[in-house]
Amino acid sequence: MYKRILVAVDGSDTSGLALQEAIKLAKDQHSLLRLFHVVDLTMAYSAIEAPDIFEYRKAMEALGQKVVADCLACTRTARIESDSKCVVMFGKHIYDVIEEEATEWAADLIVIGTHGRRGIRRLLLGSVAEGLTRVSSKPVLLIRGA
Repeated sequence: MYKRILVAVDGSDTSGLALQEAIKLAKDQHSLLRLFHVVDLTMAYSAIEAPDIFEYRKAMEALGQKVVADCLACTRTARIESDSKCVVMFGKHIYDVIEEEATEWAADLIVIGTHGRRGIRRLLLGSVAEGLTRVSSKPVLLIRGA
């Protein structure tokens, strides 16, 4: 049923839980996983002075590559066919970038972790997972953090 599963990863514990669930599902469905990480430079470009921004960007990209490499190691250990992609973006919502990738890659399902914030914390922090459920043209599996 789900032959191509996009997993949004960010290095958090909740993202790790989403990855583990995606691995279980991929084993059951004989699916291909794409691990997808978004480096968001929107705040950086508005808060950091120009000479420092290039070093910051380089560091954030390296961190993003490490996140996907660590996740790829998990999928390889589980013997799941997978690949990864790390993109850098500026001025967009992360959930829109995830949706664009899911559409371009022809994903059958998107798996993403959610912190399950409520009340004022949800209002202030927002939620990539919640935004994704609003804009996605694909089914979205939300994995709740511990």
